[in-house]
Amino acid sequence: MLEVSGLDAWYGEAQALRDVSIRAAAGEVVTLMGRNGAGKTTALRCVMGLHSSMRGSDLGALGPVQRARAGLGYVPDDRGIYATLTVEEHLILPPRAADSAWDVERVYAAFPALRARRGQYASKLSGGERQMLAIARVLLMGSRLLLLDEPTEGLAPILVQQIAAILRDAKAEGRTVLLVEQNLRFATAVADRHYLLSQGTIVATLGNDEVRARESEVLQHLGI
Repeated sequence: MLEVSGLDAWYGEAQALRDVSIRAAAGEVVTLMGRNGAGKTTALRCVMGLHSSMRGSDLGALGPVQRARAGLGYVPDDRGIYATLTVEEHLILPPRAADSAWDVERVYAAFPALRARRGQYASKLSGGERQMLAIARVLLMGSRLLLLDEPTEGLAPILVQQIAAILRDAKAEGRTVLLVEQNLRFATAVADRHYLLSQGTIVATLGNDEVRARESEVLQHLGI
């Protein structure tokens, strides 16, 4: 589903990623973990084609629009929500890129809070509701590869549980998820494997059992 090989990326003359290789199979959830500034968001932006100063990727020359049409769905850390659109307007806006696309009623069933606020402007939503809306949009497009940047950051535990359930459903449907996540409990609950990034380089690839066995070491590496 996703294979990135030897990816390098820069901001000006500063190198942000060095020889990064990532693989995620269909129906697999994979995380990128590391402290702030390690290069996690840059890696997602490169996969989505939003970072122009890069080389070495096996992703080809497709731009962001073509990648979205090919089945990539990106939820950035700022959610990318339009303040002057209502919840329902957000949900009818995304084009359907595949037969696997969710419909609006399925979104409302998965996220009852969005149904209750369907006529409200996005500027009036809580942070958790905005996150639900951002994830709903990529599911409405039928994206087969979901790129999620810190989806649980700042959310109440009950909302974290809802997002975990959605990711498990996506996995069961054969979708692939590349997830930037600092919440170790959440990451090991939903993911299959974990890439540990440090200063733009992957320093370890860990399974869930390895993360749990080395939890204190991993947390120290994450700066938590």
